[in-house]
Amino acid sequence: MTHARGRQFLHTPGPTVMPDRILRAMDRPALDHRGAEFRNLADACFGGLKRVFQTESPVLIYPAAGHGAWEAALVNTCSPGDVVLMCETGAFSDWWKEMVEAFGITVEYLPGDWRHGADPDAVEAHLAEDKARRIKAVAVVHNETSTGVLSRAAEIRHAIDNAGHPALFMLDVISSLASMDVRVDEWQVDVAVGGSQKGLMLPPGMSFTAVSEKAFRASQSARQSRSYWDWTALLPDGRTPAFTCTPAINLMFGLREAIDMLTEEGLDNVFARHARLAEAVRRAVAAWGLELWSADPREHSNSVSTILVPDGHDANALRACCLDRFNVVLAGGLQRLNGKAFRIGHLGDLNEPMILGTLATVEAALGATGIPHTKGGIVAAIDYLAGE
Repeated sequence: MTHARGRQFLHTPGPTVMPDRILRAMDRPALDHRGAEFRNLADACFGGLKRVFQTESPVLIYPAAGHGAWEAALVNTCSPGDVVLMCETGAFSDWWKEMVEAFGITVEYLPGDWRHGADPDAVEAHLAEDKARRIKAVAVVHNETSTGVLSRAAEIRHAIDNAGHPALFMLDVISSLASMDVRVDEWQVDVAVGGSQKGLMLPPGMSFTAVSEKAFRASQSARQSRSYWDWTALLPDGRTPAFTCTPAINLMFGLREAIDMLTEEGLDNVFARHARLAEAVRRAVAAWGLELWSADPREHSNSVSTILVPDGHDANALRACCLDRFNVVLAGGLQRLNGKAFRIGHLGDLNEPMILGTLATVEAALGATGIPHTKGGIVAAIDYLAGE
């Protein structure tokens, strides 16, 4: 039996590395969630999340994974028979589409090749053709975790405005929140969906929804059945968030610590750090002679890179080598990319040595598994970081 020493390098795009400060913050006895101490904790979290989402709108907190926040967005704003315009960008847009359809909501799915983000021109053209204004919402995955492709949210907002369409703008920011610049108010996002286990550096188990005034008004007339997710109960006055069930109390302590850490670093510095580490990964990939799945440099994700291996080679064998021999965890390709690509998550509580260690491991595993490549990826990453 092999005994691993040292810390495992976790480089999936979620869950991400949990810093000791957050682990210590959660390590405490249970607390009365109806008492004054918890109310103060909740107020700090609600207020801090508004800063992270860059919004003045209320942000709701659910004990749930990100899929729960997806469901909340749909059942509070749509009715059976409504139409939602969605953009195909990868596995997660596919899964969100399936959820929409499960509620009896019609999906008009703009096709994509998974290598590009949502096409603003296609969104505008489709909305312009909707003379009857049947489309209730436009739903976009901001950062497609399966492909490492970023959709240009500000341009999608402009597309909706240029078409003069009243549709709600829904944005999944699960793997971009607290990693890349997410501007909910500036982009006039009506429903922004986030999760705890990525840029916020927390365990899985909490999800978030920023709710605009327009979205809250829509919830008053929506006829989809709902109970657990009901914004009327969670946001009685449309402004002040609350809980209708026992919250994830210890995760809330971790959330407050995460918000403090992000505030101390400064959001602009957080975004710059992620951009720097992501570019180091991209320089290594280019030096290896491998192909980044994201085809447009404007849409490269700063949270995760999806990397193709040459035909005839198995990306999962590379991942297994990284884990079994070097105790480094990479993510696999999803759906059509299974076995064809691997993913390096570079978001959350990471620094340069952690990224360089992972890139060195990948380069070693490329050699160990016989995947054709050019040596020197780690040198390219070092040279880039040294020149920054």
